[in-house]
Amino acid sequence: MTAMKKSFICGVFVCLSTVLHAQVTIGRCVALAQENYPLVKKYDLLRHTEGIELSDICKSWLPQIVVSGQVTFQNVVPSFPEALSDVLDRMGTEMSGLGKLQYKVGLDLSQPIWDGGVAKAQREAARASHAERHAVLATQLYAIRERVESIFFGVLLADEQIRQTQATLRLLQSNLERMKSMKANGTAMQSDVDMVEAQCLEMLQQLIRVQSVSRDYRRLLGLFTGMDMQNALLEKPLAEMPGDMAVNRPELELFEAQTQANEARRSSIMSGLMPKVGLFAQAYYGYPGFDYFKSMMNRDMSFNMVAGVKVSWSIGAFYMKKNNERKLQIASENISADRDVFLFNTRLQTQSQTGRISELEDIMKEDSRIVELRANVRRAAEAQLENGVIDATALLSKITDENQARLASAYHEIQFIQSIYQLKYTLNR
Repeated sequence: MTAMKKSFICGVFVCLSTVLHAQVTIGRCVALAQENYPLVKKYDLLRHTEGIELSDICKSWLPQIVVSGQVTFQNVVPSFPEALSDVLDRMGTEMSGLGKLQYKVGLDLSQPIWDGGVAKAQREAARASHAERHAVLATQLYAIRERVESIFFGVLLADEQIRQTQATLRLLQSNLERMKSMKANGTAMQSDVDMVEAQCLEMLQQLIRVQSVSRDYRRLLGLFTGMDMQNALLEKPLAEMPGDMAVNRPELELFEAQTQANEARRSSIMSGLMPKVGLFAQAYYGYPGFDYFKSMMNRDMSFNMVAGVKVSWSIGAFYMKKNNERKLQIASENISADRDVFLFNTRLQTQSQTGRISELEDIMKEDSRIVELRANVRRAAEAQLENGVIDATALLSKITDENQARLASAYHEIQFIQSIYQLKYTLNR
């Protein structure tokens, strides 16, 4: 084998490999669109926010420290009875009493021992709330699939129309050459040639319009996927019906997440009814101290501290317990109603789409036969034209009929596949 032949064969394999790898599937487009969609960034933001909120809730168990300072002036302060003051004066003991100007720098410390389940309820509510937000994002991202698939099939339809238009244009150009030859032989008139040529130009205009539509669809697909789709070869999906007709939409996960979030709020209501137990300590340096007698004798600052165990139980939560539980019950019933409505509408849509698929399947059974018959009629018309039986107008009519039959056949096939994918989207299959 010569070097030139080897180079030629290698070149052919490289071209074939490039074409095969250049094919883009509809699943790949959907995956790229969901990865490229700006909403995806919110997943990381939600994850970070959840970590921060859970960290803050856990820190509620850390000792709480408050540092304070104050200076006050009182118009009245505790003092000795007048009789006792006279006795102290006779004894030569000077008692100035508490000063009206008082000041201190203090520190308050509290350490929860049992919060009645508040922190646990808050953690459960935070996790349930973030699960609900994730489900909302998943539902919004899922809607991208329908838009991308619709654009993808729009490209396939436009490309198929381009192929059929190009084939019809080649057929018209072939007949134009035949008509020119017939005119040269005196068996056709110039008006016949002009009629076919005008039809060629109109078909060329149609080709330009369809190519523009294809470019627009490809541009949209490129914006969603983040890829250059202008020269990409899109792979026609297989017409495979979903094996399982059960609904598996992310909206159902959203309803479940909303229910869980609602139940988590119920735990918060119960924890609010429980007593709270904690340690506390208070210390300050200032005047007056806890020893009032000593502070009456002099105005020196002193260090003072008190510590103990504190039990608190607010009964105000009992007043609202019944109403709060009723609100949660109503919220749960609303979620259940929304879920039932969604499933009902989805079942209706599924039945409609299944009927459309069956309709297209029946229509497609005769497409190939119609195309074959239209082609036979067109070929017969070409022969009749050469024999002078019909004119150019009749031939153009037959060519147009064949073109419409081929377009309809191609459209039915793509619409059939698109209807299957719409059903898969409705079911999330």
